[in-house]
Amino acid sequence: MDPILLVDDDRALCQMLSEYLELEGFEVACAHSGDEGLALSRGRRFAVIVLDVMMPGLNGFDTLKALRQEAATPVLMMSARGEEIDRILGLEIGADDYLPKPCSPRELLARIRAIIRRVALEQGEEPGATTRDSLELDALHLDLRRHRARYGAQALELTHTEWLVLELLMREAGSLVSRERLTRYALKRSLGPFDRAIDMHLSNLRKKLAALAGDALCIRTVRGQGYLLLPPDDTDANADA
Repeated sequence: MDPILLVDDDRALCQMLSEYLELEGFEVACAHSGDEGLALSRGRRFAVIVLDVMMPGLNGFDTLKALRQEAATPVLMMSARGEEIDRILGLEIGADDYLPKPCSPRELLARIRAIIRRVALEQGEEPGATTRDSLELDALHLDLRRHRARYGAQALELTHTEWLVLELLMREAGSLVSRERLTRYALKRSLGPFDRAIDMHLSNLRKKLAALAGDALCIRTVRGQGYLLLPPDDTDANADA
């Protein structure tokens, strides 16, 4: 039974969604403020956190920023405003998915299940994937069994989506990986004509790598095609990064 945390100041909505998700086999905990949500997230491990943006006090964005300092738990953000800038901001600061309000419980359930499936993917599901326990490129190390990343001795904190993006880029280091393939692997859907979600996750990943590795590694953009992770000896070729 996967545990879900709902963080929303709308108590009636939390009650309704809790009852629905529990009928679908989930164990649900509720918090009605950002501070309460952070406290609960520190006390146990959740499969997914569903986080409302518009809350009094500590809003959803600030709650997510604080959460990302401590954990990589998948976060699905919800907002009644549904504006593009909110979706972009949520993705930039570490959300794994974004759902506008009002939404049907069935759609929320589908999004939660999709996130859980993505997290639980076995390493061999990507065509050409190896069964190695780890991936290494320069000082960058991915522990595939423990789902941990580090650069040298420093931990690299990633969301689950960022992890999947980096894993695929490392498997194909030095080779172009299309935006379509990255979207299918990391987000488990096709790339839409105006879909920029994978680019937001790439931008976040770039910033995290740069904070630890500086210019030693870079993710190069090939405009209109995709991305490639360049080994240290090839970083001088990065004209579009």
